[in-house]
Amino acid sequence: MDITFHGAARNVTGSKHLVHLQDGTSILLDCGMFQGLGENTEGLNEHFGFNPNKLNYMILSHAHIDHCGLIPRLVAEGFNGPIFCTSATFDLTRILLLDSAKIQMSDAAYSNKHRERKGLPLLEPLYNDQQAEEALKLFKVVEYHQEYAITKNVKFHFSDAGHILGSCAVHLVVNEGGKETRVTFSGDVGRYGDLLLKSPQRFPQADYILLESTYGDSLHKSLEPIEDALLEVIKHTCLEKKGKVIIPAFSVGRTQELLYALNALELKGILPDVPYYVDSPLSDKATQVLKEHPEVYNSGVKEVLKVDDDPFDFKGLRFVQSTEESIALNGNPQPCVIISSSGMAEAGRVKHHIKNNINNPKTTILIVGYCEPNSLGGHLLRGDQEVFIFGDKYEVKAEVRSIKSMSAHGDYEDLLHFLKCQDPKKVKKIFLVHGEYEVQQHFAQTLNQHGFANVEIPYQHQKIALE
Repeated sequence: MDITFHGAARNVTGSKHLVHLQDGTSILLDCGMFQGLGENTEGLNEHFGFNPNKLNYMILSHAHIDHCGLIPRLVAEGFNGPIFCTSATFDLTRILLLDSAKIQMSDAAYSNKHRERKGLPLLEPLYNDQQAEEALKLFKVVEYHQEYAITKNVKFHFSDAGHILGSCAVHLVVNEGGKETRVTFSGDVGRYGDLLLKSPQRFPQADYILLESTYGDSLHKSLEPIEDALLEVIKHTCLEKKGKVIIPAFSVGRTQELLYALNALELKGILPDVPYYVDSPLSDKATQVLKEHPEVYNSGVKEVLKVDDDPFDFKGLRFVQSTEESIALNGNPQPCVIISSSGMAEAGRVKHHIKNNINNPKTTILIVGYCEPNSLGGHLLRGDQEVFIFGDKYEVKAEVRSIKSMSAHGDYEDLLHFLKCQDPKKVKKIFLVHGEYEVQQHFAQTLNQHGFANVEIPYQHQKIALE
């Protein structure tokens, strides 16, 4: 058996790990889209590094686009096997992939207007909505802790990873030549003490672990001050500067956390009386899906539900649906809060909101999650005075703030906690994925200090044979 790392290898996005067995069976763990890698992004998303026709099975850890976003392209290029995931992941992936297709088609059309004027080659979307629909027909639901046999030699089960609704760690058991090998893929590991979700679950002893490492050298601040930080930014911007707060936020997970925190401020009677817009039809759908899966809520949310039957709704909140309503927000000078995807500000409606307000010093752009360094969000976080949006240069006059404690990814203490159920002496090797290389090097040393002697950081398309 060998594993080839075709994505999220020494970078954070594009999760794709191909397990190939001696009998020829091939299993792909995730099929994510690369995001925020500047001019390299397009090429990375167009070429898998393997032949989809020769792939037999796929297992999806969760619904974020950097883990599921290239599934329609995979199917369009010849893959026709089953795609295994949890029921909540399927519900979210359906709306995310259809939305992704529409965004890509829309963004390509928008960019092509400029490219045509400049005599540049026109762009094609990675896939369209019809191809996304075709891919969704291949999904097969497997619930948490349900042991499922893919073949007579391969079985797996899911455990809750606590990252987003439906997220899981994947635990493979492979028999080759009478020898059993256990491989765990962490997916993305959530936080212990998350605002909404249960903590990551324990899992059986593994021989090999593919472990995410996004925040492998960071400690998040306490989750408690999130409400205070939001309140301070809204007061400063909307009440004092009379401006807009624009928050790039992923439609799944982060938007719901923001709504929950804002609702908590209203329950305390201290939420500023300004309009709050969620400008993302996808976020509306994702919020409804979360409401349909109350089994994932932690004890804190269940306590809130005793006094508030909808912890994601509050006075002044409006979900924006149409493009016309979204455009109208840019022409409205009224102080307000706009939450819009994507979280890295690389695509979607938030990119237009930033473009139209970045020159206004009354505006605050509030970053509330991880951004690839080369993404628009990454450039803003770094403090760049000029940024490119849709190919045009803009001077950054808006105030840029961040709430670093808002993350669906565990920090290094969370990741070490995730591994507490493992005997380090029995883990033959940990492969660090889904992280920046410098961060991974630091985290590898931390793991060594905690008894995990063999830690490897694969590079893009590297094939590694397992003993």
